[in-house]
Amino acid sequence: MWTTKLKIAIIEKNTDALSKLLEDVPKFNPADDAKEIEEAMYLLREASILLHTLQDETVVSMRQIKNNLSFLKSMQANTAGKLDITS
Repeated sequence: MWTTKLKIAIIEKNTDALSKLLEDVPKFNPADDAKEIEEAMYLLREASILLHTLQDETVVSMRQIKNNLSFLKSMQANTAGKLDITS
């Protein structure tokens, strides 16, 4: 059941669901099916890759927003200086 929820969260790129699932990782016993344990390890690896990818994309977006804001602020400063006829 947990692996199914993890698969769905990865496919949907649902970071909230991933966080909740990663907090409640079930304990696998050596008696558990080796295939099930291997699948869980693979899914955890994929979840980690997905979260890092989304984090990297967020960093890039934040840098772009910061650059855009800096550009807009620099344009406002130049415009105000050029239109100031009181001096």
